[in-house]
Amino acid sequence: MPPIVLTIEIARSPDEVFSYVTDPSRFAEWQEDAARGRREGGGPPGVGSRFTTTRRIGRAERTTTSEITEINPPRSWAAHGVDGPIRPIMHVTVAPLGDSARSRVTIDVDFEGYGIGKLLVPLVRRLGRKDSPTNCRNLKERLEGRD
Repeated sequence: MPPIVLTIEIARSPDEVFSYVTDPSRFAEWQEDAARGRREGGGPPGVGSRFTTTRRIGRAERTTTSEITEINPPRSWAAHGVDGPIRPIMHVTVAPLGDSARSRVTIDVDFEGYGIGKLLVPLVRRLGRKDSPTNCRNLKERLEGRD
């Protein structure tokens, strides 16, 4: 099964969109299954920086750690899970539209399974696809509704 690909146009500048969509502390505001997120360490994010995300899976919450593998503000960002049986692989691109007052955001998400996680990856992908339209709508509403 191919990765999940989300594309949405948002009436905000690439700088605003990029800083919001790549901030783990904001994930719970627009991602249906995210309970909370935070960056580890201090200073600005860079390649090798880590963050944790706690997600609701059924009635349980699971926390995973990911590492930033690419960061080119305000254009692209990528991260890869470093622990757990199911590890996300995320890539975000933000492209300016018109006079740069609008942006096109593309988010690619896939998963790698380790151990028992290999069996669960197809289920996780299906759940991710199910939440994708809501996540896009939430992202657009949050960003376009900000002052």
